[in-house]
Amino acid sequence: MRAVVCHEFTGPAGLRLDEVPEPRPGPGQVRIRVQACGVNFADSLISRGQYQKQPQPPFSPGFEVSGEVLELGAGVEGLAIGDRVIAMTPHGGYAEQVVADSNRCVPMPATMSWQDGAAFPVVFGTSHVALCHRARLQAGETLVVHGASGGVGLTAVAIGKQLGATVIATANGPGKLEIARQHGADHLIDSGHEDVRIRIKELTNGRGANVVYDPVGGELFTASLRSIAFEGRILLIGFASGSVPQIPANHLLVKNVDVIGLNWPAYAELHPRLMTESFRTLIQWHLDGAIKPHISASYPLEDAVEALNQVVSRKSTGKVVIVVK
Repeated sequence: MRAVVCHEFTGPAGLRLDEVPEPRPGPGQVRIRVQACGVNFADSLISRGQYQKQPQPPFSPGFEVSGEVLELGAGVEGLAIGDRVIAMTPHGGYAEQVVADSNRCVPMPATMSWQDGAAFPVVFGTSHVALCHRARLQAGETLVVHGASGGVGLTAVAIGKQLGATVIATANGPGKLEIARQHGADHLIDSGHEDVRIRIKELTNGRGANVVYDPVGGELFTASLRSIAFEGRILLIGFASGSVPQIPANHLLVKNVDVIGLNWPAYAELHPRLMTESFRTLIQWHLDGAIKPHISASYPLEDAVEALNQVVSRKSTGKVVIVVK
């Protein structure tokens, strides 16, 4: 089969399309014919040897796929050959086939397209667990979403509205802000031309935000800390800016602020029931028409490096998807 393979930790530019043996499922696993694979910023980290759970070369990137079950490993129950599934994988999705643990596979509705299925798990799963489980976002609260036109940011806007929050979206430039507005943002802040701290305070009548969803870090984290409400919660999702903020702990005491980290993939191993319940809710919302992935571009498998570069350079909005034919 064809697969995009990392042979050394040189980043996306070092990935190449190879012919490799078909994978075989072990006990509790299934082999999947990949129809589409979601592209994530973390795919660049794993190709540089910088991911939390780092495989050694050779391997293929790719954490989320949609496809059909081709083969069942020993002991697999609840799935059958031919089933449509969404699967979360530790890596390997940039390929025509992949093996996944059966407990990381979710039945895929017949009405969901392959591309939507591949674009769904990481971004919607991250935002749902972050906002509901970690930050306990309540209806009527104010939510600030940084990087609001990006993969996770756009889903945080949509889920925040679904939960009844007032959503303030920040992004760099009017084009990206318009995408956030189309997905439900109530207020927009151009982080490239406006003072984010001052605008948050203005939009909340001086109270500040109840919850901040931050996949960017850097200066935006500092602005968030200076514009958070009493008992506010700041969610650390990632550091797309490349700058990891250093938190002055004494500032947290002044307003009883929580700074909350999220390692979403850890729930698959440490709290799988929570992840299962989260996906059940999200898929029902999708069937109800309340949420839908925003896919800004799709690429064939042979152009996977260009797909990943679109995400790393932050040129894309929403999700980028690799389509496997």
